[in-house]
Amino acid sequence: MRIRVRRTGGFAGIGRSAEVDTAGRPDAGEWHSLASAVLADGDGTGAGVPDGFSYEITVDGRTVHCRDPHLTEAQRALVQRVLKEGA
Repeated sequence: MRIRVRRTGGFAGIGRSAEVDTAGRPDAGEWHSLASAVLADGDGTGAGVPDGFSYEITVDGRTVHCRDPHLTEAQRALVQRVLKEGA
């Protein structure tokens, strides 16, 4: 499974993106569960906040969009994890 997160916006307007391939990872099951929850949550609702971040989360070609401060718990966890561990 390929998981990509693209973050845009923020005060400085500097974008950031990272991707994780779960194939062969010992923690792949955790990634798959989290990604499934994010896809089930679907696109976020509600307008973002000034200088807040917007996110594009793509899991194996399926994309959802969300914005601060309206991320679900699963979206926030996956975004943090991918941006931390992704290349």
